[in-house]
Amino acid sequence: MSAQKALHLEVEDLSRKLGLPAFRLHYHTQAQVAAAEQKTHENYLLDLMKIELDERNERRKKQRLRRCGLPYKSYLSDLIRSELPPDGQAKIGLLERLDFVAKGQNVILSGNPGTGKTHIAIGLAIKACLEDYNVLFTNVPRLLTQIRESRSNKSLRLLESRFEKYDLVICDEFGYVSFDKTAAELLFTHLSLRAGRKSTIITTNLGFDRWTEIFGDAVLTAAMVDRLTHKAILVDMNGESYRLKETRAQLINN
Repeated sequence: MSAQKALHLEVEDLSRKLGLPAFRLHYHTQAQVAAAEQKTHENYLLDLMKIELDERNERRKKQRLRRCGLPYKSYLSDLIRSELPPDGQAKIGLLERLDFVAKGQNVILSGNPGTGKTHIAIGLAIKACLEDYNVLFTNVPRLLTQIRESRSNKSLRLLESRFEKYDLVICDEFGYVSFDKTAAELLFTHLSLRAGRKSTIITTNLGFDRWTEIFGDAVLTAAMVDRLTHKAILVDMNGESYRLKETRAQLINN
């Protein structure tokens, strides 16, 4: 084995052990570029370090997207904004800035089914992940199941600790399923962990005046509405079904 080959193998072995995959992949090509452009050793190393950092950031973003639990991917750029309900059209620009995440504000997207609530929520989740926020996407039935299971196996505090640390939580389908008083209290306690500190997006097909149908307790409902809507961005998504409009357009085009 030549000395040059042995050197390459040692560089690849050490970069693997140090957890530098981009360094291992690009060091030889960058060495050729550096020689051709007569770069200093320092500039060669700096270029390699920048490549490693850039690729590490990209891997982290992809990991955040995988971990956040999206049911599917819907991007904000895919929205036909002129087809959203008027209030959605007016506020989508504000939401996509993600200032509400930095400020720990909640967002309530409320309105009849099919008007783009979940699409907007997923799009915001993706954008937040790509901007290095830690995001969780869930729905009320799944969240309640997790809370009950954690309480049963005595790991509720661990679940609460993780839940309150997310920069953004999307709680989808709020109001699609009603539940008993115990479940309502568990959900209220869980969501209250984030109140005033971290952002939560709620999508619901029910107006606040009907939330008692979900919780079955007027006092608890009032407390929940007060906690979630304090300084929140409220988006009225009542309007003609966005999905129905898309279907109608496809039929016309076909």
